[in-house]
Amino acid sequence: MGIKIGVLLSGSGTNLQAIIDRIEAGTLDATIELVVSSRPDAYGIKRAEKHGLQTLTLSREIYADPITADEVIAAELKMHDVEYVIMAGYMRMVHAPILAAYPNRVVNLHPALLPSFKGAHAIQDAYDYGVKVTGVTVHFADDKYDCGPIIAQRALVVEEGWSVDELEEHIHAIEHELYPNTIQLLAEGRVRVRENGTVEVS
Repeated sequence: MGIKIGVLLSGSGTNLQAIIDRIEAGTLDATIELVVSSRPDAYGIKRAEKHGLQTLTLSREIYADPITADEVIAAELKMHDVEYVIMAGYMRMVHAPILAAYPNRVVNLHPALLPSFKGAHAIQDAYDYGVKVTGVTVHFADDKYDCGPIIAQRALVVEEGWSVDELEEHIHAIEHELYPNTIQLLAEGRVRVRENGTVEVS
């Protein structure tokens, strides 16, 4: 049966594609009930439509009031019986309406090893800092940007001489494997948030 997920995106949707590919290969026990885009021209919406998925695109006018926008999104997710909300390159914060509807069920992907390099430019920031090791974090979203309980992390050793584009390529390759793997852990009911806010994976 698997879990029912909703995917939020803002861009090209490569992580959405990685999730779709794993579902179609039979190695991810989930169904995508709704894909929400914060941008009408996001290529991720085309990917979703190509696979016959339900989509929702909100206009800039609705997003002018982020709380109203999140109320609309939360209502749509609930209407589609979504159990987990998967943020896949969603460039907006989620607010109380979604977080309250899905406590510890909104999942985010971050292209660095949190708590290092929070924010929208994590790959560039890590590169500029000259770190020797960076990586990818999957965590539950909360009301603070790039905080919330960490579910999974994978490290990446930065090779001497890589350009920032090469670093980004390697980060994305990890994302496309780690994110579906983590969603599968959720599908198997193996992820639990402890009272102290840390995550136990069985």
